[in-house]
Amino acid sequence: MAQLYDCRDAFAAALEEIATNDLRICAVVNDSVGSSKVANFGKRFPDRLINVGIAEQTMVGLAAGLANSGKIPFVCAASPFLTGRALEQIKADVAYADANVKLAGMSPGLAYGELGPTHHSIEDLAWTRSIANMTVIVPADPLETDQAIRAAAEHHGPVFLRIGRMPVPMVHDDDHRFEIGKAACLRDGRDITLIAAGTMVSRALQAADLLVAEGVQARVLNMATIRPLDTDAVLAAAVETGGIVTVEEHTIYGGLGGAVAEAVVVKHLVPMRILGVPGIFAPTGSAEWLLEHFGLTAQGIRDAALELVQAKV
Repeated sequence: MAQLYDCRDAFAAALEEIATNDLRICAVVNDSVGSSKVANFGKRFPDRLINVGIAEQTMVGLAAGLANSGKIPFVCAASPFLTGRALEQIKADVAYADANVKLAGMSPGLAYGELGPTHHSIEDLAWTRSIANMTVIVPADPLETDQAIRAAAEHHGPVFLRIGRMPVPMVHDDDHRFEIGKAACLRDGRDITLIAAGTMVSRALQAADLLVAEGVQARVLNMATIRPLDTDAVLAAAVETGGIVTVEEHTIYGGLGGAVAEAVVVKHLVPMRILGVPGIFAPTGSAEWLLEHFGLTAQGIRDAALELVQAKV
């Protein structure tokens, strides 16, 4: 059994390290010190942690002001409330102004499963991806989370980082180097391509293992940057494998699947399957149960890929 990790730990450690060397780094939270895992950051840098309480619009507006004064604020909050309650401020104060603000959406997707649809964050990629000037990143494991935080700090302009709460295994080796706008090919294959992000990457790799028994060689792409999308990798997958399955812990509308479909329909049209939450409010239940409910498992991905491969024959 592979060891599992909480990517929020990698986020917090990276943020503390870059803050040690860069006095511009600060954190702004909405009474989410514990869930964002920035308590130690606050102990080390008490004058650089600002807790506005449960006031998400104030939190994002304040961060924009800090950026305008030369700081690099990381806004840390549960993703459904960061993106849902403060979307106007994200659009107008941060993106429209091209402010150097980093938005860290914590515990996204179905991570708060038992708390129900008010806490499920299955629209955040669609919302943030549609806003001009916004870079959208979904790391898949702790190594990539660490590198993505550092890349976001160095990148000038608005960034939305989707930091997973659900435990995940390592999917990258130590040689991996995250680059904004570049997909990582974790497994090569010429029969079908599985494109996944975040918590779904490890499951896509497991699905590729299952497909081997069916004589199917699946390419697996970790599309950690949703915007800007690596359209070269998508086009190569379309041309070379003739079919694409996307997998995301998100609604099937407007997220990773939508971004890939937009590229495919313009560049090289091939059959696709978009796996995610099928345009409904997800029921209340554990995160693991919800993923199984929507077929976001290795077996579910395998079945969708096999159906697509067989349809091509």
